Amino acid sequence: MSGFLQDFRGRVVVVTGGASGIGRALGERFAAAGARVVLADVEAEALDRTVKELSFVGEVAGVRTDVTDPASVEALAAEVYERYGAVHVLVNNAGVGAPSAKVWETTPNDWRWVHAVNVFGVAHGVQAFVPRMLAGGEPGHIVNTSSGDGAVNPLPAASVYAASKAAVSTLTECLAVQLREEAAPIGVSLFLPGGGLLDTGLWTADRNRPDELARERPRTTPALTVAQLVEMTAAKGGRLPVQPLDELAEQVVEGIRNGAYCITGDLAATAATLRDRADRWSAGLCPTVVDEHGILS
Repeated sequence: MSGFLQDFRGRVVVVTGGASGIGRALGERFAAAGARVVLADVEAEALDRTVKELSFVGEVAGVRTDVTDPASVEALAAEVYERYGAVHVLVNNAGVGAPSAKVWETTPNDWRWVHAVNVFGVAHGVQAFVPRMLAGGEPGHIVNTSSGDGAVNPLPAASVYAASKAAVSTLTECLAVQLREEAAPIGVSLFLPGGGLLDTGLWTADRNRPDELARERPRTTPALTVAQLVEMTAAKGGRLPVQPLDELAEQVVEGIRNGAYCITGDLAATAATLRDRADRWSAGLCPTVVDEHGILS
């Protein structure tokens, strides 16, 4: 697939989960490239703060959006199109994670909440924006944020999150083929952030968990922060690298320019893991490669 977009100046970019973490880094990078950026997020105060901070970089607006609600995402699309008349890049980036647990110790609401954001949020974005993008006929690109945890090789302890990201991977692959069959000028990319621990709000996502989707049983361990994970590993004589988020944003921009389907820091390593999994499949074994760092175990 060849890249459709090379120059982002004047282009309209929408990023969900844009108030913090990777979404914020993406907003800043696209704004610096001259794009008109719309950040969507469920956290109104954080969104307002981010928009204010990034206004010194370029043109950035914010729209409070709950990606689990199709009406909210539809309202986002309607507002963006009313304001700008087009969308050229859509990044379905919003994501959350449930507490690590054995599958039989997860709760129904863990699955409802995580999949509502991570899977349904992506589907809602596609449903609200793609018909408008097709009707506009302009070159565009859709990036869905997944994870190597699920899209490539799951962390067994993070079963709920991994399952959601595997679903995003499959959804994105289907979308890419369907748009290609339509001969649409819209590229599609699966974004797999990696390179180390990601210091984002995902670790404290419970702050946005709706009361009606609270865990049916209290979690047995407190939520860990990236700093705590790094310290715990160091105490065992190991080292966990932390991936700069601005580098991930640069990967996305360059991936769009290159027309890459899979955007990730080390594509060769990703492919090697998939080959290892294929070998396990062919031997009739469970394909999961156990996490060598013991993260989340």
